[in-house]
Amino acid sequence: MSLGIMLKTKEVTVRFLNDDGTAGEPVAVGKVSKTEEEWQACLTQEQFRVARTHGTERAFCGVFHDNHLDGVYCCVGCGLPLFRSNTKFESGTGWPSFFQPVAEENIGITRDSSFGMVREEVHCKRCETHLGHVFPDGPAPTRLRFCINSAALDFHENGTPIPREKN
Repeated sequence: MSLGIMLKTKEVTVRFLNDDGTAGEPVAVGKVSKTEEEWQACLTQEQFRVARTHGTERAFCGVFHDNHLDGVYCCVGCGLPLFRSNTKFESGTGWPSFFQPVAEENIGITRDSSFGMVREEVHCKRCETHLGHVFPDGPAPTRLRFCINSAALDFHENGTPIPREKN
């Protein structure tokens, strides 16, 4: 086995959006892996605190909690499309809330038992950016509330191209 194969980045299966906005077929891509210094260089201090150290922004302070434009919310770390504006709803919590992701393949969910609570943490499947948490008190049809930090998201208004990778 060559050294290059031994060092190959792990792959994950995700879905990108087609030109018409629909989710494409599942595709295997390499996971995004950066050093702490590399993450600090490409994220703001607040984005780094939330996305890489599992922080939470204050309620009603994030740039997207009151965003009503049509478009797609993507991962701040790698650009993977995560949520559409037409799945966003007013939860009254002070954070952007969505009832379903662009594609189930694009998010990961892990148990979070910090702060004396048991919650389900949501993270980007490609780069493991901490996004927020998911709760079972959302609207139909899913009854889920993905409560997401604005600092973990980039927004692409409809008609704006979404690159497959973010540098």
